[in-house]
Amino acid sequence: MMHFLDRASELIARALAVLAGIFLVSMMLLACANMVLRAVWVPVQGTFELMGFLGAVVAAFSLAFAQRRKAHIAVGILLARFPAWFRKLADAATNGLSCGFFLLAGIETWKWAAFLVKTGEVSETLQIVYHPFVFASAAGCLALAFVLAVDTLKSLTQEKVA
Repeated sequence: MMHFLDRASELIARALAVLAGIFLVSMMLLACANMVLRAVWVPVQGTFELMGFLGAVVAAFSLAFAQRRKAHIAVGILLARFPAWFRKLADAATNGLSCGFFLLAGIETWKWAAFLVKTGEVSETLQIVYHPFVFASAAGCLALAFVLAVDTLKSLTQEKVA
């Protein structure tokens, strides 16, 4: 079962990272197009707004992949002095609390997106619905919560999953 969960978390994290990369390239193309068009004609309308929406999705979709790769800052100086059993327990507790936080963040963000759908709110400049970006950000938080839950289980069961 752990192998299945670990594989699922890897696939989810990788898929979201690919999408984040696509959105990041889109942001780069939009920024370049805006600079060129600003110099020769008129800037792209709503660039600032779109960059904000896409940036939020890029950040949210990158979270699970960063957790899987342990590509974040970890404070190991203090914990290195404790026995292995305590480090494993601290790792499980940290992952569990982080999982709870991002689960709550994902749920509340999802509720906010549902509220935006209900009210029909649109962005200021482009007058587009932006709830898909909010749903995407919520999905990124929920994906991170899933990866953290799997990490917590791995810490507690002490299974080494490749």
